[in-house]
Amino acid sequence: MDKLLHDLGGIVLNALPTSIIVLILAIFVKQFYLKPLDAVLAERFRLTEGARKAAEAGLESAGNRIAQYEAAIEKARGEIYAEQAEFLRKLHADQSAKAQEAKATSDSTLAAVRLALAAEANAARQGLAEQSDLLASEIANSVLARRVS
Repeated sequence: MDKLLHDLGGIVLNALPTSIIVLILAIFVKQFYLKPLDAVLAERFRLTEGARKAAEAGLESAGNRIAQYEAAIEKARGEIYAEQAEFLRKLHADQSAKAQEAKATSDSTLAAVRLALAAEANAARQGLAEQSDLLASEIANSVLARRVS
C-alpha cells in the first residue's frame, strides 16, 4: 500500500505542473477572452434592448397619433354632416318659399286673367247686344222696305 501511495504521490506531483498550466490558461482565457466577450454581449444587449424599447415607444406614439387623427376625422365628418344637413334644410326652405311665391304669383296672374277674360266677355256681350239690336233694326228695315216696295 505504501508503494501505491508513493506512486499516487508521483502521479499527483507529475500532474501538478499541468494543473498549474491549465489553471493559468483558464485565468488567461477568462481575463482576456471571456470578460471582453461578456462586455460586448452586455453592450449588444443594452443596445438591442434600447432599440426595442424605442420601437415600442414609437409604436405607442404612432397608435396615439392614429387615434388622434381618427378622432379628428370623425369630428370633421360630423361637422360636414351637420353643414350638409343645414344646407339641405335651407335649400328645402328656399325651394318651399319659391314654390309658394310662384303659386301666389300664378294665382294672382290667374285671377287677373280671369278678371280680364270676364271683362272681355262682358264687353263682347254688350257688343253683341248692340250689334244684335242694330242687326235686328236693319233686318226689320230691310223687311219693311221690301213690303213697302
